[in-house]
Amino acid sequence: MNLAKPIVTIENLSKRFGKIQALDGVSLDVNRGHIIGLLGANGCGKSTLLRHMIGLYLADSGGCTTFGCDASRLGPQQLARIGYVHQEGQLLDWMTVAQHLRYVQAYYDNWNIQLQQEYIEDFEIDLKARVGALSPGQRQKVAVLLAIGFDPELLILDEPASGLDPLARGQFLDLLLKIIQDASRTIIISSHILSDVEKVIDHAIIMKQGRILRDCGFDELREEYVRVRLTRAGEQFDQASLPVAVVSLEQSLGQAIIICEKTNLEKLLQLGREKSWEVEAEALDLEEIYKVLMTQNGCSRGEELAEVLS
Repeated sequence: MNLAKPIVTIENLSKRFGKIQALDGVSLDVNRGHIIGLLGANGCGKSTLLRHMIGLYLADSGGCTTFGCDASRLGPQQLARIGYVHQEGQLLDWMTVAQHLRYVQAYYDNWNIQLQQEYIEDFEIDLKARVGALSPGQRQKVAVLLAIGFDPELLILDEPASGLDPLARGQFLDLLLKIIQDASRTIIISSHILSDVEKVIDHAIIMKQGRILRDCGFDELREEYVRVRLTRAGEQFDQASLPVAVVSLEQSLGQAIIICEKTNLEKLLQLGREKSWEVEAEALDLEEIYKVLMTQNGCSRGEELAEVLS
């Protein structure tokens, strides 16, 4: 197995549904051994992109290869290496949970019984319950188990935690960190719960209107912007007095809080020394970074921001 070769390669991929351009010339590589956060508002193309990776959708132009195979021609050998959880947790409602597990398990020689037992205990899965009678959160727990039980190399999670309560979401995130200890595995998680995603991802892909705004390591993304607090009693701060372009500015007499590109931090520190300002800098969390990127790329706060953070 070549761990250096991308597990998924997408080149200039475009997809249209009627008048809607769902994907517009998307290109990216998905490398092994990462937990990748696929982020963006509803309708930005996240689910469409994921479904191209497993051959559920066919591209209008461009291409997608998964495990070195054209995604539109994935066969049993490749599909047996992919776990996929749809955001709606589609299952066979007439079966009990135990029957559903046995049904899926029969297709895989490498089903991880130990993982299944630990998962059932940790998430309090009722094996006797009929799938159709489960709550949305319980259904999602079962769907995740069915996707991870055979130790897939590529695990694709489309809003997997949307129906889980905070405690279950925390357990689920711990599970992802456990799974990714194997360097040959890759996890792609699409979610609007950015505070959760931030805890586990090491790579971020941020989409807007069918295009990719960012495709980079999470640490690299966190280095783009910084929050700076300027303080001096009686000082009247305004944007004209600052030597850098700012993304946002909140001010009151004696204090200003700005967000700017981190490359400008040294200029502010120097100005603070010259003017005897107290200067404090801190990193932004993922939700704040997302807001900045959307604002910088022409999205009003009443549009995409509210949608992805709802």
